[in-house]
This record gives sequence, structure tokens and C-alpha cells, in this order.
Amino acid sequence: MLGELDGRRLGVRELSRFPNRILELNGHLFWDVWHLLDEVKNGLRACAAEEPTSVGIDTWGVDFGLLASDGTLLGLPYSYRDGRTDGAMSRFRRLVPKRRVYELTGIQFLPINTLYQLYSMKRDRSPLLDVATDLLFMPDLFNHLLTGRKATEFTIATTSQLYNPSKQEWSAELLKALGLPKRVMQDIVQPGTEVGPLSSPVAAEVGLKRARVVATASHDTASAVAAVPVEAEAWMFISAGTWSLVGVETEKPITTAAALRHNFTNEGGVGGRFRFLKNVTGFWLLQQLVKSWGEAAEYGSLVKEAAEAKPLNAVFDPDADCFRAPEDMGKALVEYCRSARQRPPRTRAEQVRAVLESLALKYRLVRDELEKVTGREIERVHIVGGGAHNSLLCQMTADALGLPVHAGPAEATAVGNILVQAMAAGLVSSLEEMRTIVRESFRVRQYEPGPTKEWDAAYERFRGLAEEKR
Repeated sequence: MLGELDGRRLGVRELSRFPNRILELNGHLFWDVWHLLDEVKNGLRACAAEEPTSVGIDTWGVDFGLLASDGTLLGLPYSYRDGRTDGAMSRFRRLVPKRRVYELTGIQFLPINTLYQLYSMKRDRSPLLDVATDLLFMPDLFNHLLTGRKATEFTIATTSQLYNPSKQEWSAELLKALGLPKRVMQDIVQPGTEVGPLSSPVAAEVGLKRARVVATASHDTASAVAAVPVEAEAWMFISAGTWSLVGVETEKPITTAAALRHNFTNEGGVGGRFRFLKNVTGFWLLQQLVKSWGEAAEYGSLVKEAAEAKPLNAVFDPDADCFRAPEDMGKALVEYCRSARQRPPRTRAEQVRAVLESLALKYRLVRDELEKVTGREIERVHIVGGGAHNSLLCQMTADALGLPVHAGPAEATAVGNILVQAMAAGLVSSLEEMRTIVRESFRVRQYEPGPTKEWDAAYERFRGLAEEKR
């Protein structure tokens, strides 16, 4: 995406798009980092004639690459969906109790977290850890491959469950428990810090002479939340994509017993803010449903079909363990519904509708928990990311929560990324100014809640299923 800031208005253009595929090798799942780097370079070539002033990369959280002392990347980075972390979270608690880990990091307990990925490698005596001198999270790794420089950006660091926000440094206690020297971790820099120019070979290869690489808000959700076009105080965000990140913005981390009990996370944001949120399985469910059908499907058509299906027939918890990585998502959905004594959705339209309704009900559950833990009453919802395009999900969310929903921008991650680069260039002075620019540059669609009686009844069913999971 190429962004151009003209006074108070931002324009963005898509220059290239490419799939991000997981490779299965020897029974494990990896990211094809060299394919991704080639595609990043293709994107840079596509904008070379425009002579951009800076480049910023954001990615998903928790995953990382390991470097040898000569800078060589030690193998392909594992995907967080790899099964090697199974059981690692519970076993690590023997070393450091759950409450202590939360006090140190304020991060939601998920088996995908960097902490448990590293523990699983220690447990399995991975030879990579014996020779690794540097750990770089995915956006930091790409910055390094483009510039030759090493640093870790704040928002991506906080996803790891290795960062102590109170001390504003890596947790020496957790690294010691892992048996890892602190020197493998990088210095932490804030969003909007310049990493450096493109290395000479990369600059020559892509045709960019002046562009500087900026450590933007490198975690994709941090960039997306920075682009929420909010004015009021009493709001919550939903960054809806493969995952749905549901939460509020805070000045400081919240690590109370109630926050731990409800498994909320405190991830870094722009301007020293924190995103107090919960990770909810999102459109991964739809992606895997389509895969299970064994036939091509267009998402827009599926949503239209779902709008005509019977409402609130079957509901399920998107975060149930059976949906994490099933061989066949359609079968997993049918089996879940049968075990919950519900009529399973049979048609494609029924299955898609069940997914969207269950997501909306999960958002309501998280909203209720947010209000309890923070003591805030939420008055509106902002949906950004790909889910802002899904009008059926947006309306369902408004109906399920009984709140107005403001949807857009859909490309919030790219918009936030670009505006942090603008802040690094001195063109934007604050997070508030960034959000003003977003409001003035992008259309936001509003959805008003409809009758809630049927949704209230479905919510009681849903909440019972979610509580059974706990």
C-alpha cells in the first residue's frame, strides 16, 4: 500500500497483493520468509517511480526468527499454528506460576505466545537455541533483511509474553526460567523510530535510493487501532480479520485478578497507550469452512446467502479447542453442535450464518467482561479491518450488543502503519491528529441496533456453552 498525505487528507493505493502460505515440512508448520521477502521487494519496485520517503512493515504477533552470529537466519520461522507448543503452557507453570507470569507481562494466556514457543524448543532440546545469538520478531526480521540493522519495536515486543511493561524492559525472570540469555533479545524502540536506510544491495535491487525504513506500529493490530476514527471516550474496537481483536484503549496495563480471570491481554499501542483486549478466533473459521467444502467460493456471495438463512439456529464458541486446527472445519462444526444438543447447520449458508452470529455473540460476551473489569460503560463499537466490509456481521454485532457500530476503514492496518511513518517524518504530531486525519479521509458506515429479544435468548444459550468451555 502506498500512502500520500496531502495536508489533512490521506490517500492510499494498493500496489501489490500476495498470499501468505504456511509450509508443512517434516510434520511442522513454517512461514516461507524468503517468498515473503521477494514479494515485499516486488511491492517496493512497484512504487519506486513515486520515490516514497519511508517504508514500514507490520505483521502478526508472537512468531520470530533466530539468527546465527554471522547474521544467517537459522531455518524458517515456525508458524504459531504448529503443534509443538501443545502442553507447553501448563508445563511452564511449574517453573513460574500463572499469576506471576501475568503480573510480569499482563498478557493473555495462549499456547501460541512466544514464551511457550521458546519453552517448547528448550523442552525438545532444539539445537537452534544453542547457536542463536539474536531473536527477531517477524516485522523486525524483515526490517533487518532490508537494512541489516536489528531492533525490536515496542508493540510487537508486548505480544511475546516476555516484556515487562512496568519496568519497560524484557523480563529477566522469565528469560532466566527459559534458560535464555538476555543478549538474544534486541533493544526496544517506539513506533515511529527510524531503523535506517535500505542496505545498498536492496536499494539497488528495488530501485529506491532515498527511502528510509521506519519501525512503525509493527504489530498489525496496533496499526489498525491507531487508525480507529474515534472521537468519543466510551468506545471499544474490533479489529476483524483472521483473528478478531476485541478491546479498549488504556493509558496503563490492567493486571488485576479480574483481568487475569477473564484472560485479557495488555498489548502496546501508539503513543505509549495499551490495547486491553481479548483475542477471539475470527475469519479463520470461514477460511477453513471454505477449505472443507473442497470447492471455490466467493465470500461476498456466501454472505448474501447467509443473510437469507434461518437466524440464530445454532451457536458456538469460536474459541472452542475443536476449532483451533481441525482437519475438516465443517465436520468439527457439526460435531460441536451435536454435542451441544443443537441442530447442526447443513447448508453452506447455514454454516456461514452460524459463524457470523457466533462471532457477534462472542463480541457481546467480551464487551460484558470489559465493562466488568474496567468499570467503563461502552457506548459504541468501532469495527476496522476486513470485517468492516462485511455488512451482515456489522449489523449482527449492532443487534447482539444493542449498540451502534461504526465500520471502517477496512484497510485500517495499512492506514495506521502509514500514519505512524508520517509521524516519524514530522508530518503528524500525535495519535489524536492521526485519528482526525482518518475521520476526514475515509468513509465510515454506521449500523444501528435492531430488536434484541431473539439475540438476548441466543446469548443465554451461547454464554452457557462458553462457560462449559472454561
